[in-house]
Amino acid sequence: MMQEIERKFLVKGDFRPFVSKSTQIVQGYLSSVPERVVRVRIKGDKGFLTIKGKVSESGASRFEFEKEITVAEAAELMKICEPGVINKVRHLVNNEPYVFEVDEFLGENEGLIVAEIELPDENAAFSKPDWLGKEITGDMRYYNSMLIKKPYTKW
Repeated sequence: MMQEIERKFLVKGDFRPFVSKSTQIVQGYLSSVPERVVRVRIKGDKGFLTIKGKVSESGASRFEFEKEITVAEAAELMKICEPGVINKVRHLVNNEPYVFEVDEFLGENEGLIVAEIELPDENAAFSKPDWLGKEITGDMRYYNSMLIKKPYTKW
């Protein structure tokens, strides 16, 4: 089974000097129920269809299947997504041997900045940069599929 293991954190400091790459992301959801999330994403010049399963008890892992599709296909699928869209800029920050994906949200989620790190297992050790804030792994409010329903600016 394909497993995604990641931990999430709020960002409390200036991560920008450490950014190696930034990409615009727009995504919508064909299904946002916790048991099966189906996401359509346009990331830069690529499209993706992603299926995620139910989150583990710890909130750090779940089944994930991702397939690259054309941007045109993704744009067509976006037309039948649930109401709401996630618009964000993803910044990559190297943190050897891993990489933090720092998502800076726009639109109705503006002001929210979340850092995620994918790990080989839930207990893998990694260094925590000074700009990393409170851990929010497993806090459903911060899941993109929930932010389309209850945007950060409306908390």
